[in-house]
Amino acid sequence: MKPLLLFLCLCFASSYAQEELSDNTEIIDSLYKEDQFYFGLTYNLIGKIPSGLSQSGFSGGFHFGYTKDMPINKRRNKAFGIGLGLSINSFNQNLQILEDNKGDNTFTIINKDEISFTKNKFSTYMVEMPIEYRWRTSTATEYKFWRIYTGFKLGYVLINSSKYEGAPNDIKLNNIDAINDLQYGLTLAAGYNTWNFYLYYALNPIFNDKAKIDGNVIDANAIKIGLMFYIL
Repeated sequence: MKPLLLFLCLCFASSYAQEELSDNTEIIDSLYKEDQFYFGLTYNLIGKIPSGLSQSGFSGGFHFGYTKDMPINKRRNKAFGIGLGLSINSFNQNLQILEDNKGDNTFTIINKDEISFTKNKFSTYMVEMPIEYRWRTSTATEYKFWRIYTGFKLGYVLINSSKYEGAPNDIKLNNIDAINDLQYGLTLAAGYNTWNFYLYYALNPIFNDKAKIDGNVIDANAIKIGLMFYIL
């Protein structure tokens, strides 16, 4: 009887150990991916500004979405990423956007010494597709690591608007034809763990050829600087 009990105990112990090993094998995934949700906060600047244009107040951006990770080497610390997200951006400045009797947009620089106003901004609401080359120091068991993600972001403006509050009367416009629907630029995200420095530099102008000041096309582009947070 005792040998039988000893045999059953050994079998149970062996089975338990195999289950523990199996569980550990499942936890350590040699084919891991860094699929991630991202959330970003940026300060929005206007580059290539025309003469007389200046920004005032805080121009902010909010960015969030999901990126699919596709490793390209055995160590899996290099990968391509492709994502889909939404972006909300505002630009506070002294470029007033108006609409004439024909429904066409006109643009003028507000002289702060001559006209009093409390708010003047335009905003964009975009769906975006980030495409990244990703390098990181992660492993299958290490979730806090250094990263450098560089890439290209393609955006499509779903809604845009402008808002002016001041003399002689408030003006609010929606769906401004002179704002480019398609916007794209280069991106860089670098940092450790959740906190990462983020930079976006637009390669095309905010406005299309319809946006002119004194007959000159407004060639201004968007520059976004801030923080990007990644969550598994």
